[in-house]
Amino acid sequence: MVILETIIMTYRKIFGLTLALWALWTTPGALGQDNVRIGELSNTDLQYMAQQRATLDDLATRNFGRPFNGDRDNDLALLQALLDKRLVRPDQTRELQAMGVIMGDLLAADLGLHWVIYEDRMGRSRALRYKQSDEYLFPMTMISRRQESDNHTPVTAIYQKAYDIMAAAAGRHGSRTEAR
Repeated sequence: MVILETIIMTYRKIFGLTLALWALWTTPGALGQDNVRIGELSNTDLQYMAQQRATLDDLATRNFGRPFNGDRDNDLALLQALLDKRLVRPDQTRELQAMGVIMGDLLAADLGLHWVIYEDRMGRSRALRYKQSDEYLFPMTMISRRQESDNHTPVTAIYQKAYDIMAAAAGRHGSRTEAR
């Protein structure tokens, strides 16, 4: 009987907590959603991202004989090869995020996006923004968070999903993008 009462009390607590979190989540502004600040990349951000690009470029050139060059097919294939050959492993967060920079550069070139700093209650992130809209992508973690959780979605699928999301956003803002 005591065990049953303990189980019931535990479920009630879980249900109450779930309900409270749901109420916070669905209340506009309750989670600090209105406290977003957007800024330009600092010189430090630019240097860090350039270093990340250079690190991956060196890795690709040494192992595959060709660099990243801004060509979508070439660069996505190289990113996938780095993962497939385990030259970048799930525990290498910095390198995985560098892969996100390369993919972000491709998305920016293909969709007319630009890099910004996005700050909210969760912290400071480098993001891609569509024009002056409130449409953002966070490519630096698109590959890393999947790899770190043992999700092996192909890089081309990650790219295409991000592309489709932002192409739809561009359509909502009156711009057209060609299909990929």
